[in-house]
Amino acid sequence: MRAVVVEKGRPAALQQVDRAFLGQGDVVVDVAWSSLNYKDGMALSGDPGIVRTSPLVPGIDLVGTVAESSSPDWSPGDQVLLNGDGIGEGRHGGYAEQAVVDGASLVAVPEGISPRQAAAVGTAGFTAMLSVLRLERDVRPGDGDVVVTGAAGGVGSVAIALLSGLGYSVTASSGRADEQRDYLTRLGASNVIDRGELDQPGRPVQSARWAGGVDSVGSHTLATVLAQTAWGGTVTACGLAQGSDLPTTVLPFILRAVSLVGVNSVEAPVELRREAWRRLAADLDLGLLDELTTEIALADVVDHGPQIVAGSVRGRIVVDVRR
Repeated sequence: MRAVVVEKGRPAALQQVDRAFLGQGDVVVDVAWSSLNYKDGMALSGDPGIVRTSPLVPGIDLVGTVAESSSPDWSPGDQVLLNGDGIGEGRHGGYAEQAVVDGASLVAVPEGISPRQAAAVGTAGFTAMLSVLRLERDVRPGDGDVVVTGAAGGVGSVAIALLSGLGYSVTASSGRADEQRDYLTRLGASNVIDRGELDQPGRPVQSARWAGGVDSVGSHTLATVLAQTAWGGTVTACGLAQGSDLPTTVLPFILRAVSLVGVNSVEAPVELRREAWRRLAADLDLGLLDELTTEIALADVVDHGPQIVAGSVRGRIVVDVRR
């Protein structure tokens, strides 16, 4: 079967592998769709921080049909999806025509969402939904603006669509603000700002601008968002495009009761996975999702990896594994 394979420190390539290469698990999935995420782009370059097993089939998302199962939860013919859970990092992922996985981590493709759309949501959209689930515990529509950083990326795009659809006023922060303004406004952003307003060092507490935020950038950007969050606000952190450091102090937390909440999609328990996908099926505008989705073939994945790492990709990219 065809598979994209990478080794630590070396770029990926499309190869032929046999079934034994895929390892052990209680469910075999015929993979139809995957997606391209920032983490996948790093893996495709052979980044040893992502590629924990070598050689490895990258792809942190997969959607397909159960071919074989010894799990009591799944039967041949079931349409299933998997985000994270170590695939594409420590075990073989979605960039192969078959995957051998742990059935306990699978989720049924929700009714009303096509397999292609489920892949378009992928880890980025799943992570965005986890952020929204956590944010809405403390921040209500009408409390003030919610800022979304890295707005034109996969997490940011879906977060804007979800939040605006739920009635929140969303400010989108992007390094390509002028270029992406129409796109971000179409997603539901009420305001678009350049990332330069947030990504420089500043005071640990600043004038309050945000009721909350969804950050996929980290470093000075996250520190500034925290510094500008109003009393009792919540900010979710789910990425490190600018850096993994967090140059701030305890002041936003003890002076304004700001909450910083980490979002981890890889190890999310299955009940939370199901809840997130239930909400995605109910709350995400699928027509809008289709508009922000670009499709590529499995053979195109390697060439697209550097583009997503460079930040030149917007929205979601789905991978048709069958071509």
